[in-house]
Amino acid sequence: MNSIPVLSGLCAPPSGFGLFHGLLLVVCGWANASDAVEILCVSFLLPTARCDLHLSTSDMGLLTANIFLGMMIGGYMWGYLADQRGRQKVLVMSLTVNGVFGALASFAPRFWLFLLLRFISGVGVGGSIPVIFSYFSEFQPRLKRGAMISALATFWMAGNILAAGLAWLVIPRTWVRFSLGGLDFQSWRLFVVLCSVPSLTSALIFSLAMPESPRFLMEAGRETEALRVFCRMFAINHRGSLKTFSICGLHIPSEKKERETRRGGTHTQRFVKLLKQVLAPIRQLFVGELASRSVCLVVIFYCISFGYYGLWMWFPELFKRAEDGGSPCANVSRLQSHDNQSCYPVKTAVYMEGFVTAASNLPGNIFTVLLMDVIGGKALLCCSLLLSSVSVFLIYEVKTKAQSLLISCVFSGVSVVAWNSLDVLGTELYPTQLRSSALGFFTGIGRVAAIMGNIVFGQLVDTNCVIPVLLVSALLLTGGITALRLPRTKQAELT
Repeated sequence: MNSIPVLSGLCAPPSGFGLFHGLLLVVCGWANASDAVEILCVSFLLPTARCDLHLSTSDMGLLTANIFLGMMIGGYMWGYLADQRGRQKVLVMSLTVNGVFGALASFAPRFWLFLLLRFISGVGVGGSIPVIFSYFSEFQPRLKRGAMISALATFWMAGNILAAGLAWLVIPRTWVRFSLGGLDFQSWRLFVVLCSVPSLTSALIFSLAMPESPRFLMEAGRETEALRVFCRMFAINHRGSLKTFSICGLHIPSEKKERETRRGGTHTQRFVKLLKQVLAPIRQLFVGELASRSVCLVVIFYCISFGYYGLWMWFPELFKRAEDGGSPCANVSRLQSHDNQSCYPVKTAVYMEGFVTAASNLPGNIFTVLLMDVIGGKALLCCSLLLSSVSVFLIYEVKTKAQSLLISCVFSGVSVVAWNSLDVLGTELYPTQLRSSALGFFTGIGRVAAIMGNIVFGQLVDTNCVIPVLLVSALLLTGGITALRLPRTKQAELT
């Protein structure tokens, strides 16, 4: 009987590499794009929704931070469930929560209800982001993994462009306005509904067409199911070929079977023991050789999330403030004197500029895909964070609207390389039984930083927006220096 060990090359020996992996990239990429749409849609609706929901600048900061609070809670919760119950099931559930509650938020007549529904949607987003990368990476052969994960990460740009494009096409349209049971349904509400469609369609595709991760099935001792997945992958990859699938069984090391048996016994234990089991993966992240890399990633995730989301979520508002020329931080006194009617008519240029900024991700994404397996994630992460720090610092020197747009495009194109590198490093630095939990935990740290970043911007953007801009620059610099201490993982085997 032919067999493969559980740690061999991520399914490449029995299934090959081909069409299945291309289809997997599209499906997982669409899920990744749907998360980007759901997160970033809030930033695009701020310039108009603030009037209908009667939002102060502090309220706007709370709204942008709110979804990250949900993501912080959902990230570890869904990540833990994915390591215990499987990646595919968790993806279906988290994407459904994301889409359903995101759509319901569009009908909220009051700010507090809109805030609550966006929070629950954020819980769903928090699960699908880390789990989708664990799921996808576990299908990839070692020599292709860096480039494939980088390609998956580029779909975040696609979601960003989709959100910006929808905002540009829908929100300025004054004809999208009608009364619905006493609710004044403005164009921005239709935009929120449309932003939920990618998540719902992605959940449907995963539930109907996608298999469980074979590496998870092998880790769980479910050899027969893993073998079926390998057969399916082989059939799709070698469609039209005369090759036959020759693997008759899988060998699972006995120590992993024993670990799975111990896992199964925890379902009958008391609540305290269950809580300890849930928190156990976090403790394992900071033991032995994993400890130093985990500390580094905590710092890096905090720095990049505070910087990126603290700034990116406010770009449309900053563009609006620079609409009449000058620095986004120079027109505060003029804007504070405007009443709520300044939201209408909607200025299309604000959304055009958001679209251009989103599209400027493209060079960084292409660069990452081509060079990830050549240079490695560590080097790209360090360089990207340092260059991002410099680009943000230059915002302090912006004097014109054109300069503001140029600097935001540079920041967008450079910072995306850091995110793509983190996606690769996060999957390579931890073993299968901790991978989703680790990514969930670190993205949770990132959500705390994103919450703080948005609150800081909300509090200071009207009084002294130079402070949060310089703080973002300093944090990105700190993250880049910290990344130098990470181990090199280029083309390493997953464990």
